[in-house]
Amino acid sequence: MDKEIKLIILRGNSGSGKTTTGKALQKKFGHGTMLISQDVVRREILYVNDGPDTEASQLLNELVLYGRKHCNIVILEGILNSKWYRRLFENLHDEFDNQIFAYYFDIPFEETLNRHKQRPKVHEFGEKEMRKWWNEKDLLGIIPEVCIHKELSLNEIVDIIYQDVIK
Repeated sequence: MDKEIKLIILRGNSGSGKTTTGKALQKKFGHGTMLISQDVVRREILYVNDGPDTEASQLLNELVLYGRKHCNIVILEGILNSKWYRRLFENLHDEFDNQIFAYYFDIPFEETLNRHKQRPKVHEFGEKEMRKWWNEKDLLGIIPEVCIHKELSLNEIVDIIYQDVIK
């Protein structure tokens, strides 16, 4: 019998805490946990723009499937616009079924702006770009997502997700 590989999806607007949470979860789950960052794949590996039919979608899918074969837990994190990445989420839903744990970081714009000011990449982009990218309540629909709100600390978020996954 195949072991049940779990997929954690962390989505939300820029500056909402997805990457920080993904790294903390990878550390908490330990070896055998693969972390896939949409930004790394899209901006660093492929160097392509985001949007409908982005080349990043296919590689993200391939990486998740690689993780499914070789890891215990796969974490996929990024803005991952629900319309642009719909096919990816349909594929992942077919592959993982009830072993998907999806979270949407529902953080107000002003809070994401404050968080962005604390990031190492604060000088790469600013408020103007973040407003342009903003996508209010971009829930998937095809995969149920738990909303994460600004009142939760990083440790609380990590504990909630960890407990959900190990149940």
